[in-house]
Amino acid sequence: QVQLTESGGGLVQAGGSLRLSCAASVRTFGTYTMGWLRQAPGKEREFVAAISGTSFNTAYSDSVKGRFTISRDIPKNTLSLQMNSLEPGDTAVYYCAAKRLGDENYAYWGQGTQVTVSS
Repeated sequence: QVQLTESGGGLVQAGGSLRLSCAASVRTFGTYTMGWLRQAPGKEREFVAAISGTSFNTAYSDSVKGRFTISRDIPKNTLSLQMNSLEPGDTAVYYCAAKRLGDENYAYWGQGTQVTVSS
């Protein structure tokens, strides 16, 4: 069983920065692909960024590419999302998620952390 706990959300003005963190309680953290997804009010959950296991390959949605950076610290079992140049359109609940290598869907989810960007 994988437990994920996000932190670091909050209120920020447009153009500002926030750093989200996700603590994972799993012994084989490096074998999971980790991702950040978000859901804005009235919208479907959408992909933001992902990072693979030991290869550290990353992927980003077009809307955040160049502004957000995903990273992971395997010894510390933590996942991070550095968000710069935030826009009001980034306002959403951000979720940390995990899936085993080769799986299509994320199987484990955190409770989410709210990010609000004011104009």
